[in-house]
Amino acid sequence: MRYPNIYEAIFLRRPNRFIAQVLLNGREETVHVKNTGRCRELLVPGAQVYLVRSENLERKTAYDLVAARKGERLINMDSQSPNHILAEYLPHSGLFQDPIQVTPEFTHGDSRFDFLVEEGGRRHLIEVKGVTLEQDGLAKFPDAPTERGVKHIHGLIRAREEGFESWLIFVAQMEGIHTLTPNDETHPAFGAALQEAAQAGVHILALGCHVEPDGAEITYDIPVSL
Repeated sequence: MRYPNIYEAIFLRRPNRFIAQVLLNGREETVHVKNTGRCRELLVPGAQVYLVRSENLERKTAYDLVAARKGERLINMDSQSPNHILAEYLPHSGLFQDPIQVTPEFTHGDSRFDFLVEEGGRRHLIEVKGVTLEQDGLAKFPDAPTERGVKHIHGLIRAREEGFESWLIFVAQMEGIHTLTPNDETHPAFGAALQEAAQAGVHILALGCHVEPDGAEITYDIPVSL
């Protein structure tokens, strides 16, 4: 996954979850933040951030904030990128037998899942969760309570009972992660649902990315600790 027209800037402040003020080429600029999560450990005053210039000239903000440096680690924080990254990865992931047919945004029951993968007579429902929260090489999800995430897990369990193969795939949008774990301090119900899913046979997978300012790709597996 690659971005065109990448620009380096300095983060100043975040008035609300949708916009931020940055210093770009010596001038203060209001930009759109492509992640409505808290991201408090990333968006700190003085942090180096990366922007993509929009091609839509009618937008109120000319740039999207898509990545930030936390110390030496570069983290892609675009909430839309995990789906794009995984879509590129799935055909050569080795998770399925070739050939596969991939359908994005597939509705089953009362939930819409990120992908349906079909191989022969088998059907796989996949829900993707992007991860940006990191502490000493440990990735945690979520960084804020997510009732929608719990609903997705319960939907995957029901789909498994109905004959689908169900997958919850975490995409850590950074390098150097040794373990991924549910963030029970922030949302214990999500961790409990994850335990229930594992016991029900839902595949729980975590993948890490090589990240550059202008893009990211999946390059390694991450052990999951429940």
